[in-house]
Amino acid sequence: MENNLDKLKQRLQVHIPRVQMRYKRYESKYHPADVGFVVPPQIRGQYAAVLGWCGKAVDSLADRLVFRGFKDDNFGLQDIFNLNSPDIFFDSAILSALIASCCFIYIRKDEEGASALEVIEADKATGFIDPITGLLKEGYAMLATDELSRPTLEAHFLPDRTDYYVNGKFSQSIKNPAGVPLLVPVIYRPDAVRPFGRSRISRSAEYLQDHAKRTLERADITSEFYSFPQKYVVGLSQDAEPMDKWKATISSMLQFTKDEDGDSPKLGQFSQPSMSPFTEQLRTLASAFAGETGLTLDDLGFITENPSSAEAIKASHETLRITARKAQRCFGTAFLNVGYVARCLEDEFPYQRNQFYLTKPTWYPVFEPDMATLSGIGDAAIKINQAIPQYFNKDNLSELTGLDHE
Repeated sequence: MENNLDKLKQRLQVHIPRVQMRYKRYESKYHPADVGFVVPPQIRGQYAAVLGWCGKAVDSLADRLVFRGFKDDNFGLQDIFNLNSPDIFFDSAILSALIASCCFIYIRKDEEGASALEVIEADKATGFIDPITGLLKEGYAMLATDELSRPTLEAHFLPDRTDYYVNGKFSQSIKNPAGVPLLVPVIYRPDAVRPFGRSRISRSAEYLQDHAKRTLERADITSEFYSFPQKYVVGLSQDAEPMDKWKATISSMLQFTKDEDGDSPKLGQFSQPSMSPFTEQLRTLASAFAGETGLTLDDLGFITENPSSAEAIKASHETLRITARKAQRCFGTAFLNVGYVARCLEDEFPYQRNQFYLTKPTWYPVFEPDMATLSGIGDAAIKINQAIPQYFNKDNLSELTGLDHE
């Protein structure tokens, strides 16, 4: 097991830089190296642009994923989550998993013997996953770090116990009655190739945001020449006094006299640069980013037209709706695993995972229905119930409308 702990530590170190970079992109604090060769570095640094498209891609999906609870909750899993600030816990876990592709839930007992749930980011935990159940076979987490991000409290999660290390030295071992490591992954879009999922901030989204950022910087620099077009004077005498450049730029009237030969200078102005190419390029990049993330140009700040109804909004966000439904299935299974392990720990009994097959996670609708949609649902429910009595009841209608029947 000690060898596995070293492997887990090495495995985590490989993924830390990538995870932290994605968090910086989400917070708009990541500044990639500029590949341009025209703008001098000292000028480029003065016009550094900040763009939050990656953060918008994450938030637009995370804000629509609202966990409702468990249906047929025979083991009282919802009670465990209700004691762990569910409004904060679910949102924090979903947001962290969307940014880094996964996060981890650390489960322990509090002073009163109830299960305490803590969200741990992907750059502080890892493990060996069971692809069938989605649970870990063995896990490792940095539970506390110092100001230099060095671990001060570490935990090695095993099926029968949890070993704790303080400043790299073994501290204590606590028995685990659950029979499953007390570190549960919450994964976004896992597959056979990437069992720990994929981030909402994809590499193509990163490229498009970086390209748009460079476009904004070049547009900002060009706007200086757009505001103050360059002028020139030819034919000045060599004996003429040099002009003050700032005065020549902002003055509305310049006076020139003829020289001794009777010649006068000629004034000119370079053609004014256009901002249209930058606007068109930025809009093209926004269209590509919207297609990559399931957003619309309106979501990215390019006003096209106002949808006339909630149905029109749904139609324009069809890709986002499908993505959200997929995310609900992924996170629903993960939250069920968290509840299962927490219940085993709290009851100090290793329940079988298949005993929880009747419990189903439920979510609020991705798009809140308006009055027209509610009216259409009501008419359809009446007609279907006439053909199949009691097909629609307060439970499935509540799932369709998002309104709690209580």
